[in-house]
Amino acid sequence: MEFNDDITNEKGGTDEVVDSSFRPQRLVHYHGQNDLKKNVNILIKATQKRKEPLDHILFYGPPGLGKTTLARVIANELNVNVRLTSGPAVERAGDLASILTNLEDGDVLFIDEIHRLPKVVEETLYPAMEEFALDIIVGRGPSARTLRLDLPRFTVVGATTRIGLIGAPMRDRFGAIFRLEYYDDDDLRMIINQSARILNVEITSEAMLEIARRSRGTPRVANRLLRRVRDYAQVKDKDTVEVDDVKKTCKLLGVDEIGLSSLDYHYLQTLATRFSGGPVGVETISAAISEDKQSIEDVIEPFLLQKGLIKKTPRGRAITEKGENIVSSQKENRLF
Repeated sequence: MEFNDDITNEKGGTDEVVDSSFRPQRLVHYHGQNDLKKNVNILIKATQKRKEPLDHILFYGPPGLGKTTLARVIANELNVNVRLTSGPAVERAGDLASILTNLEDGDVLFIDEIHRLPKVVEETLYPAMEEFALDIIVGRGPSARTLRLDLPRFTVVGATTRIGLIGAPMRDRFGAIFRLEYYDDDDLRMIINQSARILNVEITSEAMLEIARRSRGTPRVANRLLRRVRDYAQVKDKDTVEVDDVKKTCKLLGVDEIGLSSLDYHYLQTLATRFSGGPVGVETISAAISEDKQSIEDVIEPFLLQKGLIKKTPRGRAITEKGENIVSSQKENRLF
């Protein structure tokens, strides 16, 4: 097994603790997203030379690719605090005011699912991002007046899976906007290697690569599969995880050789048989497979599109020839 000696080994703990320990703390330990890392590193170094707060940054892309981790890494590189929140959690302007007034100079405010910020909160955030000031209305009616509070110079790091839902006024207030791409197998193998050390799991290089191939290009999925493979190996009293352990675990979990799950196959089969390959609207597919529309758009479809199994048309989703072959293969082999 290959190890990176710079990574600290953390043993024991619940899955929640392990999930946290999986996250790299510095850019040098963050595998993948190489072009993005180069740009972020330049921003950080330039900011440190000028001794100014980092410009606001927006990360977008499918879930599980490391947007939250990057926010933590940026804060660590700048040696400042990071405050984590999400769009749905900030319901009122007063909630935002409470968060902003507790920040310190240079701190990073990470807002996950920033596209889900209520409009009134978003409008309150505008002057805070641009002028580092917060406008509060005191009183009601004719006697109402506006009180402006000065805020520390902070950095907003926003994350979204649906950048199209963020209005132009909000997007324009970010000095840098980066898309996170799916990871290749080599980068995922290094992430699995790093996580295996944290879990104190012995695993062969071949087994790590097999997990990587089935991880949908997503570190979160890779780490989840690694934990389940570890469980399987422990139950079987095996000291080292091998390729066969990965294959058997994934078969139990319903994950095939390229990372497709039973839900993915259900989606493809429904599109191919019930709707004659499409095109058909996502709302109709959602009703047919009893799955939330947002989950379909954010979790299922991005990977199927990347693999060329479906395509989006003006009239809806349609299955490709490659997707039809996958469905036919499923029926012949009775995979699920």
